[in-house]
Amino acid sequence: MGTPSAKNLVVFLHGVGSRGTDLLPLAQGWRQSLPATAFAAPYGPFDFDGGGLGRQWFSVSGVTEANRPQRIVAARPAFDDVLSAAIAQHELLDHLDRVVLVGFSQGSIMALDAIVSGRWPVAAVVAYSGRLASPRPFAPAGSTQVLLVHGTADPVIPAGNSTEAAATLRELGFHTDSRILTGVGHTITAQGAQLGTEFIAKVA
Repeated sequence: MGTPSAKNLVVFLHGVGSRGTDLLPLAQGWRQSLPATAFAAPYGPFDFDGGGLGRQWFSVSGVTEANRPQRIVAARPAFDDVLSAAIAQHELLDHLDRVVLVGFSQGSIMALDAIVSGRWPVAAVVAYSGRLASPRPFAPAGSTQVLLVHGTADPVIPAGNSTEAAATLRELGFHTDSRILTGVGHTITAQGAQLGTEFIAKVA
């Protein structure tokens, strides 16, 4: 969505079992606040383990705290291919300071991995209902700004994961804001969406 002449680009990164288009309603709500921004919503590179039309960035079949980091590392080449293609379509590969990654759940995991590994020094990351699960050592590059949004009632990824991620990201030098929303589950609410668009309007 959008044109190559757009000033900025938001790339949506969906959750496991979902599709890029599932996050496009956010773009519809954000257009008025972000008039110079284009939106991309690529699909994860792999078929969802659970079948159907969903996609995934890495398999969660049999995933554990111990093996998740290695799955993220193994997913990097395919993730980088998808992200590179989305950004290249808008002619911004040489202008990552005008790119924002907006992830949900597994998409947030990959977005945070992209910056702590130093591979994608984008302008900003908005991570909904995610966690920082990348293996150390970290090698951050650039001055990415980060917003973490998480609900206290999330039954899939506990909100404490975002609190822990915020602390680590700040230690790494990322300007990080964390918003924990009372009573919210594993979803993006209207409040969460508003926090995202306000943040992007300031940093992009």
